[in-house]
Parts: sequence; structure tokens; C-alpha cells
Amino acid sequence: MKPTVPFIEAKFDEFNSLMFGGTLPRIPVALGKSASYVGQCTFKTRRKFFGGLEHYGFRLRFSTRFDLPETEVEDTIIHEMIHYYIKLNGIKDSSAHGRVFRQMMNDINSKYGRHITISHRSTKEQREALIDKRPKWHVVAIVNFTDGRQGLKLLPRIKERITAYHRTVGRNPDVSGIKYYMENDPWFNRFPTSSAFNVIFAPMDEVSAHISGKTKLTVTRNEVTVEDDK
Repeated sequence: MKPTVPFIEAKFDEFNSLMFGGTLPRIPVALGKSASYVGQCTFKTRRKFFGGLEHYGFRLRFSTRFDLPETEVEDTIIHEMIHYYIKLNGIKDSSAHGRVFRQMMNDINSKYGRHITISHRSTKEQREALIDKRPKWHVVAIVNFTDGRQGLKLLPRIKERITAYHRTVGRNPDVSGIKYYMENDPWFNRFPTSSAFNVIFAPMDEVSAHISGKTKLTVTRNEVTVEDDK
């Protein structure tokens, strides 16, 4: 199932009464489509007038991009409610999922037969399922470094952006060369496209398997020339 606001609010009330003694005030619930998390408890922090820190502005956030079993959604809600309880009451813990969090999690799992875990971030398999499988054309740059490393970069299909990247990154003393390709393999859809002067150090044997090399680009300081290998 994919979470909805009414479902989350109903379960919040149920678990609040059952597991937290009804001590947790209701807070806003927001839904998004993030692929990086399943649930979050967010808040703001300010310093109190007489010293110490105060947490406020609590909000529960859940991603609707994942179709999960109902019990996993429930466990995610409880996980975030534990975070909420600890921060609301100003309880000090050794880390975000430290001793206090783990003790509360284990107590709830044992008493109520739940299966809450430390991490409920989206799995690699779940993120793979969200990748757009439609063929799209990408400008793929393979950046070779003098120490033998290779980096991957997807650039906008705009001549000025490509040549600017070539000029800036190409004159880095640690860069020995850059090769450019036009590829429409959906595998590249998982990587961001930007003009930032950086690279992604992805496994190059895997990257190479998806580069056909049929359409190469020759890039100079001001020009981009397309070379089709037919």
C-alpha cells in the first residue's frame, strides 16, 4: 500500500494511545515522492531563553513512491513516532538511533509484536524499480584522471554548457582527458544531469557496458561536433 494522510493520522492516534500513553500531540503530516526515504520526522531547534535547546515545528513526512505491505507502513509510522517522542521530551540520546531509541524500539517490538528496524530507508531494489525505463538521449562524459580513476558525468544537451564543462574540467591538472558520447540507454536515467563541474565515480565496468560508442562528440573550447559511427 501507499500511505495516505487519513491512514497515517488514524494509525498515529492508535499507536499514540497504545504505545505512548496518549502523550504525543498531533502534528502535521506531509506526503512526497522522494526516492531517498520512506518516512521522516522533521523539526526545528532553537535555544531557550534560560539556556538549553528546544525542539519545535514537528512534522511527519512519508514518501508515496513505494508500494509497501501495510505492516511495514505501520512500523515506519511507529519508528518516526519514537523520534518524535524523544525530541519532544528533550531526551538525550547517543545518536539519532542511539541507546534510548533502540531501547524504545526493542520494547515496542517485544510487547506489541512489531518489526521496527533502525533503518527504513528505501532499498536499492525499490529505487531501481523507480528508474524511468524510457530511452532518453544523454550527453555522457567519461573523465579520465591522471591517477587512473574514471568519472561519469551527464551534461545538458546544450552546446554552451558542454563546452563550458570541457574548458573548466579539462584544465584541471588532475584530469588527463575527457571523452563524450550521445547515448539513449535507459540505464543512464538513474544519474542526474547538471552543469556542475563534478563527476560521479560509478563502477566503470558497469558504465562501459552501457556505452555503445556509436555517436561520439568532439568537444573543443567553443564547439561540439557529432560523429556517427555507422
